[in-house]
Amino acid sequence: MQKTRFSRHVVAVLFILSAAGTLADDAIEEIVVTADFRGREAAELPASISVFDAEFLRGASVQHFEELINIVPNLNWSGDGHRARYFQIRGVGELEQYEGAPNPSVGFLLDDIDFSGIGAIATLYDVESVEVLRGPQGSRYGANALGGLIYVRSRAPGAERDGRLTLTVGGDDTVAVGAAFGGALDARETLLLRVSAQQHESNGFRDNAFLGRDDTNGRDETSIRAGLTYSPSDRLEARLSLVYSDMDNGYDAFALDNGYTMLSDQPGRDAQDSLGASMRWDVSMGGDAMLTSITSAADSDMRFGFDADWGNEDSWAPFTYDYTSDTDRSRRTLSQEFRYVRDQWLLGVYAMELSEGLLTRNLGTYFDPFFDFADSLDDTFGSDYEARNLAAFGQFDHAFGNAWTLSAGLRVERRTTDYSDSAGLQSNPSESMWGGELSLRREHDGGSTSYITLSRGYKAGGFNLGPVPQDRRNFGAESLVTLEAGLKVPLAEESLRLDLALFTSRREDQQVRVSEQLVPGDPASFVFFTANAPGSSASYGVEANLEWRVAEAWEIYANLGLLHTELGGSGRAQAHAPEYTLAAGAVYRSPGGFFARLDLTARDAFYFDVSHDQRSNRSERANARIGHEGENWALHLWARNLFDQRYAVRGFYFGNEPPDFPDTLYVRLGDPRQLGVTIERRFH
Repeated sequence: MQKTRFSRHVVAVLFILSAAGTLADDAIEEIVVTADFRGREAAELPASISVFDAEFLRGASVQHFEELINIVPNLNWSGDGHRARYFQIRGVGELEQYEGAPNPSVGFLLDDIDFSGIGAIATLYDVESVEVLRGPQGSRYGANALGGLIYVRSRAPGAERDGRLTLTVGGDDTVAVGAAFGGALDARETLLLRVSAQQHESNGFRDNAFLGRDDTNGRDETSIRAGLTYSPSDRLEARLSLVYSDMDNGYDAFALDNGYTMLSDQPGRDAQDSLGASMRWDVSMGGDAMLTSITSAADSDMRFGFDADWGNEDSWAPFTYDYTSDTDRSRRTLSQEFRYVRDQWLLGVYAMELSEGLLTRNLGTYFDPFFDFADSLDDTFGSDYEARNLAAFGQFDHAFGNAWTLSAGLRVERRTTDYSDSAGLQSNPSESMWGGELSLRREHDGGSTSYITLSRGYKAGGFNLGPVPQDRRNFGAESLVTLEAGLKVPLAEESLRLDLALFTSRREDQQVRVSEQLVPGDPASFVFFTANAPGSSASYGVEANLEWRVAEAWEIYANLGLLHTELGGSGRAQAHAPEYTLAAGAVYRSPGGFFARLDLTARDAFYFDVSHDQRSNRSERANARIGHEGENWALHLWARNLFDQRYAVRGFYFGNEPPDFPDTLYVRLGDPRQLGVTIERRFH
């Protein structure tokens, strides 16, 4: 039944996209994909990718990357935290806070700095582009990009001096102030600087009835970014990027009635303080040879805490039921990459050292006056983790005939780890992994290209904490093999562009969260751990991006993702993998400066987790923006979730209400309707 429904979706979208008629003559500007080794244009890259430039980001979002997720085909996120940090691409990706060691499936880079698994810092003020590469990126980014990669690039320094001041005011007591400026620092324009800073605050769309507060889920987000480019000659360019982010957000997002009114007496906190830097050198070696060096370092301190019972003494009377959990996490990374490109060859080496310390405190007390039963919890757990990654990679591109290009990439990676914790567990797993891709691309008349790519990605193995069966202490690496075929077509003198990709994937030794009862008849011996699923998990789907410049004043876009996944031999879909994702929008800009924009998104229901069969509801949302833009001023009136639709971004199914603790679905809702205004003053 699912396959039949999926097939109907495929036929429908292909019919609609092939029915375009006569279009306007305004060409759509091509965007260079900076996440690619060679910095190729999106039309030349044999992969399914979504790229959003600065103009699109300003029109379609307000503050954070999570506001863009619904626009990207087959991309989802797990609301296990205040801001999006766990992403799923084509159903591949983590869902929740990890235990023990970081082991992400989706890479997240900000200005060449690796924040995979901690991408909550992805504010969008003064960002130049966001790129989402779908499918395994085995040769480009290795173990952290099994499912794909998200690359965020701040606006690069330019020679022309300019600046902007921005003020945003909106519902939920939102206030945001931002400033950015840049330009050449010398007369020869060899030294360029750009600096941006923004402070954003809001109440977080929740009311805590017990505490009488409306800010227990509040947002307090500060971001500062700086870029310095030095180009003394045509043979040398150096770029220094600095990133500072202080995300000090509350965490009070789950209600016993699955609404927006909280009852917790000890609301939590979801904070991340990050400082990062990257230094990139591009040195011309003569001819078409180029040497690139990328050095990056990051230092992040995080705190994640929550009221584990989501209630208070009045909620549970006459029972005493009060539990909290707090986790402090610190992460340090240092990486170095060298690439050498000449003619058809690219060769490189990569090294990274990661260290992470964790301290978790779980406190609680329970008393049942009817059975005179009491229990308490006072548990502190600490761990230290270190990992060293060494990788060698290469890529070969060979053009033959008049229109064909064959590309092959390979990456071999060795990871060694050291782990110890306060429970006495020590583990030092090491493993070698490999990934890569083989693609064939053809250029057609009129600028169209088609391709077929076979790629393999990989993800490192790991170990489980706590009282698990000894034969389940460790789990092995997993791999994902994807066959993808695509077509990238400019039409009507390049005023319309269609990117279409069809893919099928097979996932071997998938790492899944499972459970087991250690002692028959003892419910307290029920434990959860990660294991490699037997058999293979399969998926297939379609992704389409359509851009249409209808006339000088009109632009239309439509993005579609269709996805069918299967979790091992279970017959059900992967978690957070909706069968369809759809986004469509229209933008009108008059010569006089007036503009209007409407974005519509929809996504199918999806399973919340692999440990139960509870699902979200289907959801549809609308965002709108109108205003006026002049040479030096801009005024935007905007609405997010215009029709105030309720939708869930995370769900848990368990017992949380005494005395019987019946299994119940608890969901975290996404943001409700918000209206606001943004005023910007520009300087040239």
